[in-house]
Amino acid sequence: MNIEVHPLEPFLPENGRILFLGSFPPPRVRWSMEFFYPNWINDFWRIMGLIYFGDKTYFEVSGEKCFDRGRIVDFCRSRGIALFDTACRVRRLRDNADDNFLEIVEGTDVFALLDRMPGCSVVVTTGGKASEELQSYLRGRGIVVGIPNVGGCVEIDGCADSAIGRSITWYRMPSSSRAYPMRLEKKAEYYRAFQNLLT
Repeated sequence: MNIEVHPLEPFLPENGRILFLGSFPPPRVRWSMEFFYPNWINDFWRIMGLIYFGDKTYFEVSGEKCFDRGRIVDFCRSRGIALFDTACRVRRLRDNADDNFLEIVEGTDVFALLDRMPGCSVVVTTGGKASEELQSYLRGRGIVVGIPNVGGCVEIDGCADSAIGRSITWYRMPSSSRAYPMRLEKKAEYYRAFQNLLT
């Protein structure tokens, strides 16, 4: 079974304040742009549009089934939003984007990402698989922490004494995949939890 290597470089703006971590990109045939959360039927960018601009279509290209990468990148840079995933190498047990059939072969070194963003003190996992992998990563570094409830957060004890040398707050958000049984508007309510950090 083929091993897929993450096709994107981490997006880590110098002013990065919040790091969003998903699980792994979908198969490329499902991409509508060359960036994170590229699947047209994934609602991450619709959630961002709804929260910050009151318009779930704000990041869509009018009349096309794709997102406006340039507008998204500008938005992320202006708000200090960093993006990557908790997995660097995976096997797909089925030919789809379902996290239930994603085997993580190599996880991401999250502390290495945070080390490149000294102003970042918040990590957000967008779904169950990403949350489980981050918990496993922390445990491997001697930091034992429970996975936050959906919409909740925890302080990662031990981060201040780690290689990154500062405290980190971990938020867990509902998956932006439409396979997750929750209305877009309800998901957006959860994501508003840290909106004041991105003004």
